[in-house]
Amino acid sequence: MEKKYTHIRNEYKLKSLSKSEIHPNPFKQFNIWMDEAITSAITEPTAMVLATVGKNLQPSARMVLLKEIKPEGFIFYSNYDSKKGHHLEENHFGSLLFYWAELEKQIRIEGRIEKTTEEVSDEYYLSRPAKSRIGSWASPQSKEIPDRKFLEDKQTEFEHKFKGQLPPRPKNWGGYILIPYTFEFWQGRPNRLHDRIEYYYDDNNWKIRRLAP
Repeated sequence: MEKKYTHIRNEYKLKSLSKSEIHPNPFKQFNIWMDEAITSAITEPTAMVLATVGKNLQPSARMVLLKEIKPEGFIFYSNYDSKKGHHLEENHFGSLLFYWAELEKQIRIEGRIEKTTEEVSDEYYLSRPAKSRIGSWASPQSKEIPDRKFLEDKQTEFEHKFKGQLPPRPKNWGGYILIPYTFEFWQGRPNRLHDRIEYYYDDNNWKIRRLAP
């Protein structure tokens, strides 16, 4: 079946972005835009595309949630035995993409991804709702399962196992932190002449340049 979408077009007119307007620190500029996304009541403003590449050089991307920003990077959580977990064992580099259509903005971040400390993983795990804590035990993430009932049965099994106690964090579940070396802030503009400002880390400093759209 053939179907074209060339007729779908949108003109971006909300805002502009220039080197003279942005903060010299990309983390602070990120926080400015994230605060705007949150106050704009966008659904899931912390949702981001995480792209990884394993040893077979086949890229893979999926949506995850940003849970914390530290001075050194961006933290998210996952099952270490998942597809993304195996990729990050084979290749420690990845990228994040935030896209907020309502604001005509996107942010791309590239860097090295490492596991967080166990203390960081434990702290977040204990902050999760009880059902979510059990869910991290019940789901063999990225593995083939026979049906939905398999998951529901596993959830029930672990609810009984940990009844009356706080389930510990599974050893194969925890945090990752992306330590960036580039940020790109994109603001949609008319006629596809978008504003793109890139920060790149060089000689122990963040440097800024404008890119062609």
